[in-house]
Amino acid sequence: MHSVKPEQRDFLNWEFGLFFHFGIRTFYEGHTDWDEKPMPLEGFLPTALDCEDWLKTARDTGARYAVFVCKHHDGFANWPSAHTDYSVKNTPWRNGTGDVVRAFTDACRKFGLKIGLYYSPAQFGSVKMDAKSYDDYFIAQISELLTNYGKIDYLWFDGCGSEGHRYDTERIVRAIRTLQPQILLFNMWDPDTRWIGNESGVADSPNPLVADAVDVSVQTQEKDARKTARFLPAECDCRIRETSWFFSDSDADTVKSLDELMGLYYYSVGRGANLLLNVSPDRRGLLPERDKAALLQFGQTVKKLFSDPIFCESEQAGAALTLRFPVQPVNHLVLMEEITGADAIEAFTVKAHPYPYGAPIAVFRGTTVGHKAICPFPTIRTGTLEVVFDRAAPVKGRVFYLPRF
Repeated sequence: MHSVKPEQRDFLNWEFGLFFHFGIRTFYEGHTDWDEKPMPLEGFLPTALDCEDWLKTARDTGARYAVFVCKHHDGFANWPSAHTDYSVKNTPWRNGTGDVVRAFTDACRKFGLKIGLYYSPAQFGSVKMDAKSYDDYFIAQISELLTNYGKIDYLWFDGCGSEGHRYDTERIVRAIRTLQPQILLFNMWDPDTRWIGNESGVADSPNPLVADAVDVSVQTQEKDARKTARFLPAECDCRIRETSWFFSDSDADTVKSLDELMGLYYYSVGRGANLLLNVSPDRRGLLPERDKAALLQFGQTVKKLFSDPIFCESEQAGAALTLRFPVQPVNHLVLMEEITGADAIEAFTVKAHPYPYGAPIAVFRGTTVGHKAICPFPTIRTGTLEVVFDRAAPVKGRVFYLPRF
């Protein structure tokens, strides 16, 4: 059994969050990671920045947390950092007095969302330092973010660009844990959560709660091996548009459909992982209307399907759990297990007793459950479902089914 922090259990309950990529690159169409094309500070000039609208939309979509890109690979600081000139303090926006990180964190608190801050550790552009100096710079900027904006729930490190670079990870982690002892770290060095290994928003099945290695970057197949296996719940990140993490005029017609967004939900939250969906504010500092409409439609659909479950009478005998309810057409079962530091369930089969009679038939086969397993199947009229587990371990936690839609 592996130790589980209360914050890790809480993370699993967050389930769904929004990712916000916004910065200097928002204002320079066509730039890509690592192209090192100049992006002068005078280009950063959002005319109507409204983080409250971002976070209200997140809340209304059903998100429980949000992650904001404070510094991407280009090195631009979305806060008035004392450790670089390449920041909002030297832009024409609000005559250099603005602070996007402040606006974001304040809005998260106003709308009741957990606060995540993204920071790219990678060295950038023409800035070249020796390893020790860069560790100093890194810690100095992270310390600003973890000191000046109140409690931060989640620190999201992007491993892309750090391949082959040696950091003083012990020193960095010690500084972070000292400043914010309850913070969750994403994926790197001393992780509390892990990247699912793709940027497509989907988890595989099985999706175990315990891992002894993590994927670190889209630029390498090498994994970061842990000395020992540990409890590491997974997160699936992806974009609501197809081509860029930052706003672009060229991909407005690629906003994902409701059907595809629901598919992502089933392949992430439905497989025990969190879903972190990126939406990019435009050059006004507002969410594009098409993206916003897609988010709200998605949130309304998830709420309609999953916010009012009907709980079942249950009885367990050996490896089988029998669920009884009024006869009706059904096409979903949702399983949840108690989080104890290991996967209690590793395989199961859902069987339905056809109405009015007949031997039960298999309608769904699953693997791990973890925080949640959403089991969709073709609609069948029944009043009894059986869940047959791979072994006769008692199932702790909640088990409920959902009627058809």
